[in-house]
Amino acid sequence: MDGTLTGRVGFERQDRGALAPRRYAASLQLVTSVALLVSTVVAVAIVSIGIARAAPVEAAEATGHALSIAILLGLILAGWGWLTAFMARRN
Repeated sequence: MDGTLTGRVGFERQDRGALAPRRYAASLQLVTSVALLVSTVVAVAIVSIGIARAAPVEAAEATGHALSIAILLGLILAGWGWLTAFMARRN
């Protein structure tokens, strides 16, 4: 960086074409997505093991509301995902 002023705020980099910003951002997004996927899989496995050890399925079957609870949780998660996608699209 030689410190030459540009018409914008800040200084212009001389090695601007060395690594395209879109390609750099795309690789960061890919790494972040893979890390999120791995974290989600690990979290689901840990929660599943915890649920299996706690055995709440028998208690839910005794009341007969296991299916309605599962549907409610599924709808909440689907709505949460829809709202997130809607808010991201607005920006």
